[in-house]
Amino acid sequence: MQPATSSPLATYIEHLKRGELGYQFSPSLGKAVFYPRVIAPVTGADDLEWRVSAGLGTVHATTVTHPAKGDPYNVCLIDMDEGYRLMSRVEDIDPFAVKIGMRVTFRVHPAEGDEDPYPVFTPVENAQ
Repeated sequence: MQPATSSPLATYIEHLKRGELGYQFSPSLGKAVFYPRVIAPVTGADDLEWRVSAGLGTVHATTVTHPAKGDPYNVCLIDMDEGYRLMSRVEDIDPFAVKIGMRVTFRVHPAEGDEDPYPVFTPVENAQ
């Protein structure tokens, strides 16, 4: 295995800073890999390639969280069209209105303070 120039997490965050949803693809596995890692699951191969998602996905599961302070918000599993799943949330919609099967599109929630940017989604019909 060749030494990495930066960690997979650092590369993922750099993609987000550019407004991209980066993910890895493993030719030995024949499919997308997410969360970013050094070697492919199952095969253990170091053949992971970085790709950029088109940003479209479907809500696989959703729930609403009620924090002690602040408004309720949803937490969702999103199945991306490229074949991987990630946990996020759907914004610009009442959290109770998010439904399984809803089509969503990616956007970056910008960094705030010491926090890195992270991916969030909006309903496709609300996309600009």
